[in-house]
Amino acid sequence: MLNYIWAFMIMLGVIYAACTGNMEAVTNAALQSAGEAISLCITMAGVVALWMGLMEIAKEAGLIQKMTGGISPFLDFMFPKIPKKHPAREYIATNVIANILGLGWACTPAGLKAMEELSRLEEERGNPAYLSDGRAAGEKRERVASNEMCTFLILNISSLQLIPVNMIAYRQQYGSVNPAGIIAPAIAATFISTLVAIVYCKLMERKKGNRL
Repeated sequence: MLNYIWAFMIMLGVIYAACTGNMEAVTNAALQSAGEAISLCITMAGVVALWMGLMEIAKEAGLIQKMTGGISPFLDFMFPKIPKKHPAREYIATNVIANILGLGWACTPAGLKAMEELSRLEEERGNPAYLSDGRAAGEKRERVASNEMCTFLILNISSLQLIPVNMIAYRQQYGSVNPAGIIAPAIAATFISTLVAIVYCKLMERKKGNRL
């Protein structure tokens, strides 16, 4: 659907430019934006490579493992039904830590792995919707996200960040005189969004529990 919306907007802009005699301006803007996009991609590739390297160093040095242990009480609070030794906890912890450090792209692989492990957990629990062939008693069932999946997704979206690396890189790329000036507002905004996410998840969890 989004592709159709973008296609419609582009076509509308081209038609309007043709009708008003501004096709040259549209062409120049397209070429300039293409150049800026390539430049931004190169800049962000360097930033991502740097922080991914630092994450690997931290992992090899045992820092990530210590941080994972540090947020273990938080994981116990948010995901009380996930066994302590289950692989999903490790991937969730890695995702949360990467988000806190502002490494949005670095946390994606861990997030995908966490969802895979949470799906396997539902299979282990015998949830019919997560059986290997998707069938129970000869009936095809649609998969429904578990409570843990929903909680993890909401936490991932709220994304508490101490160092908004991507935003700092964007601001620097476009000539901001103080690229790091976004840090304090970003911490405040993401802290509030994460707090709201936690409260919402626990309220929904209690509501669901009362129904059961």
